[in-house]
Amino acid sequence: MTSVDTSTRAEDSGPSGYAAARLRLLTEKARSGPPRRAALARLTDDWLTGLFTAAQPPRGVALVAVGGYGRGELSPRSDLDLLLLHDGTVDAGAVATLADRIWYPVWDLGLALDHSVRTPAEARRTAGDDLKVQLGLLDARPVAGDLGLVAGLRTAVLADWRNQAPERLPELDALCRERAERMGELQFLLEPDLKEARGGLRDAQVLRAVAASWLADAPREGLDEARRRLLDARDALHLATGRATDRLALQEQDAVADELGLLDADTLLREVYEAARVISYATDVTWREVNRVLKARSSRPRFRGLLGGRSGAGRPPVERTPLAEGVVEMDGEVVLALSARPERDPVLPLRAAAAAAQSGLPLSLHAVRRLAAAAKPLPVPWPAEAREELVTLLGAGEPTVPVWEALEAEGLVTRLLPDWERVRCRPQRNPVHTWTVDRHLVETAVRASSLTRRVGRPDLLLVAALLHDIGKGWPGDHSVAGETIARDLATRIGFDRADVAVVATVVRHHLLLVETATRRDLDDPATVEAVAAAVGTAGALELLHALTEADALATGPAAWSTWRASLVADLVKRVGAVLAGEPVAEPEPAATSAEQERLAIEALRTGEPALALHTHPETAPEDGEPEPVGVELLIALPDQPGVLPAAAGVLALHRLTVRAADLRAVELPTALGPGAVLVLNWRVAAEYGSLPQATRLRADLVRALDGSLDIPARLAERDAAYPRRRGVTAPPPRVTVAAADSRLATVIEVRAQDAPGLLHRIGRALEGADVRVRSAHVSTLGANAVDTLYVTRPDGSLLAEEEAADVAQTLEKALR
Repeated sequence: MTSVDTSTRAEDSGPSGYAAARLRLLTEKARSGPPRRAALARLTDDWLTGLFTAAQPPRGVALVAVGGYGRGELSPRSDLDLLLLHDGTVDAGAVATLADRIWYPVWDLGLALDHSVRTPAEARRTAGDDLKVQLGLLDARPVAGDLGLVAGLRTAVLADWRNQAPERLPELDALCRERAERMGELQFLLEPDLKEARGGLRDAQVLRAVAASWLADAPREGLDEARRRLLDARDALHLATGRATDRLALQEQDAVADELGLLDADTLLREVYEAARVISYATDVTWREVNRVLKARSSRPRFRGLLGGRSGAGRPPVERTPLAEGVVEMDGEVVLALSARPERDPVLPLRAAAAAAQSGLPLSLHAVRRLAAAAKPLPVPWPAEAREELVTLLGAGEPTVPVWEALEAEGLVTRLLPDWERVRCRPQRNPVHTWTVDRHLVETAVRASSLTRRVGRPDLLLVAALLHDIGKGWPGDHSVAGETIARDLATRIGFDRADVAVVATVVRHHLLLVETATRRDLDDPATVEAVAAAVGTAGALELLHALTEADALATGPAAWSTWRASLVADLVKRVGAVLAGEPVAEPEPAATSAEQERLAIEALRTGEPALALHTHPETAPEDGEPEPVGVELLIALPDQPGVLPAAAGVLALHRLTVRAADLRAVELPTALGPGAVLVLNWRVAAEYGSLPQATRLRADLVRALDGSLDIPARLAERDAAYPRRRGVTAPPPRVTVAAADSRLATVIEVRAQDAPGLLHRIGRALEGADVRVRSAHVSTLGANAVDTLYVTRPDGSLLAEEEAADVAQTLEKALR
């Protein structure tokens, strides 16, 4: 066996010599990647060979590396997978002594060891019972001892694997699916497991095993490079953390990127995602081929029986079902017709993709590669047929996703839409987002496909859905950049000038409705007028409404709810009225409900808070789980300083999440005498557990107002008792004044890391600044909170520009 160079060779077979040489090797910056992994494996071979030889082993014994060590792919903290193989004639005590002479030095160095002692027959029986053992033995490699014994085992194991493949491969497929369900897809995870997640190193090993069965083979283009990238990332992760871990945690990503010489953590994630996508696609294609071959094998005996065993009847005739011009179905896949001429038909890639998605069938690997190699680029602008086929593809729903991925795997998407390259595999560092940017765009189109009956121009909706975040590949506001890119791409796709303008407008304002509905006062005429001016037409508003829902549903479960949907629908109704020419009336003082009046009279009579809780079960989405119960909390109390921070603090102590808050003074025609009464209307949700009783909330609110309940101290105690998991450092809070957003109040917007008691701290700071909160609109997405506050002076007038800036600065300092 070839030895490593003298700079990394162990000076002796003892642990100290190997440890020193190992350390030198791992700290060599000039050597990394495959050369370092191979060198580490050779160094370990030399050391273990020395241990084996020094133990004076009997004949008929061999030390065998299996798994990753067998492949010569040792990462810095990899386990050593070793098998001590003997022919069964050796004394059991001698074998046990030999094993101890090898295992204990490994353990003494603190290296993880997966070990076993077996005869070839025992190894084969164990492999027959345990699929993981079988996979490890497929990579068996002799380290020391009887080479013939190891060669015989390898031959037998491979023969067993090939003979049993029709039974064992379905079992392996099921294991892979279960693991993918449990670990998720590597290419979309913010903190992926490089080994176990779908598209990771474990799947790359499975593809090698399938190829060894001779039943099917994976598409090899790019596969070795993808494996190398993931292995390099794992090496860097081991070195950066000093631990045997495969999970690329957020707090480690910058150090791993630096270890690999990459620009930043985003560059690292993008490389990892691209590698995982190659392996995932190869996995899909391979298992599809395995199932096709197994199905064909199982059908041949029956087919021979139907023909009476006549010679020449070895396989059934191949059926080809036409799907579109130049496109047919064969063996459950979409392939090109025999008469297809992709070199003369530039629309064929889109036509084949649309036919596959509409049929719910995969696009065959051979067809995609032939299209990528032979099809000529579409003319610009595209002909009408190409545009229609793209819309058909996007409108197919869920089957669009695997077809789109097949096109992406061979570079056809970037050829059709050049700007796609900038968002391809681009990570989104926000836990609210489930997908990378490119996959999110496709998922939004999938969601939009179910909403096409709600709009007059479904084609514009689907294209706008595909392009709405296309600007995330450029610096600055992605909506602004996206408007320009969407205008160019819509022109390229062949839409006329008017349609291009609509697509560009919808992309530019795709966040407008949900942000306005959840963060602004819809009773303020300025709010509705501003949205109407931005949208421009009723047709664009209709498209924007549908895209808002599709975008949120494709983002993740935290981005949409019945409550958000109702707020957006209310805003759309008001804006639609303005666009239809109806005047926006100045808001009248809100009518006091009977219950609000009752609570206000009770508060005025007793001089203490009066409150009521009303539960509003929210209907669950058709395809989702029931949403948290929405609760309306009404509080009436005599007007006094400190109302907002006290109420918000009590809610935080009882783990109630605030969704919206409205505060206003009411005048009561009572005989109780004059007195201002505040009515607070909160919309809250229980963070977890059951809702608190109104009597407990009232008691704590009384104590908070009289100063006997120290809310800041109680919240600090709870935070100390339940510290949050260490993670990336949150960006500092940012407080801004929204200029001219309202004629009724000064609008202050707070963006900060969400935390219990955030609204309480905001209220305390505003009380200290001597301003009155008219209403508050709270929006939380993942770890990010955006709270919009409508504030006035104590007399109800707007703040001057300098005053508002001072309040914003004071509030920002208080939240740091």
